[in-house]
Amino acid sequence: MPSLPPAIFLMGPTASGKTDLALELARTLPCELISVDSALVYKGMDIGTAKPSKALLAEFPHRLVDILDPAESYSAADFRRDALQAMAEITARGRIPLLVGGTMLYFKALLEGLADMPSADPGIRQALEAQANTEGLQALHAELARIDPVSAARIHPNDPQRIIRALEVYQAGGVSMTELRQRQNVQKGVAGASGDVQLPYTVASLAIAPAERSLLHARIAQRFEQMLEQGFIGEVRQLRDRGDLHPGLPSIRAVGYRQVWDHLDGKLSATEMKERGIIATRQLAKRQFTWLRGWDGLKWLDSLARDNLTQSLKYLGSISILS
Repeated sequence: MPSLPPAIFLMGPTASGKTDLALELARTLPCELISVDSALVYKGMDIGTAKPSKALLAEFPHRLVDILDPAESYSAADFRRDALQAMAEITARGRIPLLVGGTMLYFKALLEGLADMPSADPGIRQALEAQANTEGLQALHAELARIDPVSAARIHPNDPQRIIRALEVYQAGGVSMTELRQRQNVQKGVAGASGDVQLPYTVASLAIAPAERSLLHARIAQRFEQMLEQGFIGEVRQLRDRGDLHPGLPSIRAVGYRQVWDHLDGKLSATEMKERGIIATRQLAKRQFTWLRGWDGLKWLDSLARDNLTQSLKYLGSISILS
């Protein structure tokens, strides 16, 4: 059997320095970049997502950036389809796909595949969002714990998108997300891992983060301040003034955007908005760390180290990613 082509995953929490290291790798290796970020897919959402500048994107093109309007939704299944296509095109040119970002569910979906879940149902989702607004997100999480305790234990009580999706899956088909995944695992065990599920690449997984969590928190706060100085509020105001967007959309639920939106709606003062935006970003980083702690074969790098490129190249060579 011929060896599988190489691919590199570069993961990490928000504000950890993933982009800088990715650019160093792209300058050194025959890599092409694929963004793994659920917010960078949206056009017009630049400041609050810390999207690379247009000049940088021109020099180092990133696949899956600016591909959707904020009114549209983008699922893990959509990402997997688009990423596999991009990886195949990059590999066909004799180059290495370098996937960089912090949306850990996307990485997992790409590596392991996805259970066959019911399509999104706008009516069910709207009803669940209305229930969350009237009864609170904790009530929805409690309902999820009753019908699907495994998913409830896995999903953070303050993660509205995933709680609502899990409930939507159950209400649409009468079967919990956990049971659907178990059925898929049984089918894989009987039939063997199919090419549609198993990622046909030899993957090297890198993760970068500050060794001290307090340093990451400081970087998160500093970056949020910089976003505000760069015009983040004005960016959200432009989105809000379109008239066709609302806080229930995945784009507007992105960390930072929903807090600024609430500020523009008069629900939060400027100080409260900034505090909650920073807290929400810290919570996101905590969830990203949780994902990464369970990741097999991960090479950790310290954001503050000066030899991360050297360490990365040494690691890639040691597992025969580099020919």
